[in-house]
Amino acid sequence: MEPSSPRELNTGLSSEPNPAQSPAPPTPRQLHSIKAQLDLVLLALEALTGLGSDAMLVAAESLGVSDLLSDRVNLWRLRQASPLRKGQGRKKLDVDEARALVLVTCHLAVSHRDTIRQAVARLEQVLGQGQPPHRTAQLGDYLDAFSNAYQDRMEGDPTATTDELTALGLKLLVDLLFYSGPGGSRKLWVALLDRTET
Repeated sequence: MEPSSPRELNTGLSSEPNPAQSPAPPTPRQLHSIKAQLDLVLLALEALTGLGSDAMLVAAESLGVSDLLSDRVNLWRLRQASPLRKGQGRKKLDVDEARALVLVTCHLAVSHRDTIRQAVARLEQVLGQGQPPHRTAQLGDYLDAFSNAYQDRMEGDPTATTDELTALGLKLLVDLLFYSGPGGSRKLWVALLDRTET
């Protein structure tokens, strides 16, 4: 099933994938869904940390995948492969490119683990106190940045509400904590595959 809205994606990205599942190569249909999900995980990481394409390219170089993520234009084309993006450009994303993006995403999540952990801890605190997350400084800034980037870059769902975008942003934030820990790249890969089966 192709993800088409924040509502679908809120219930799709598993933050606790089954570690026993074998991460087999995805089918073309699965790759189509993976493009959208992976782009959203990167979008959340960008919104939280402020990192950009330069940081992604440096990470690609350090991970030895710069042949797949060679420059800003190449990276933009891969991100534009998402079916959720406005003005989709390149519509294909092969397995090696998808795996390279997973490695880069998790490498950057590890680099910003303290920031991610602080944000999730703050989220748990405010929810425990019954406060709206968007009214706290760090979470409010993150949610604003995420919502603005989503609305600017994605085709969007005309029926999606602000609350649904907020829920998606917070879910992705919690997911990032899992992907920044041990075995994060495998957890993300399996989660991406799991989403395509729903």
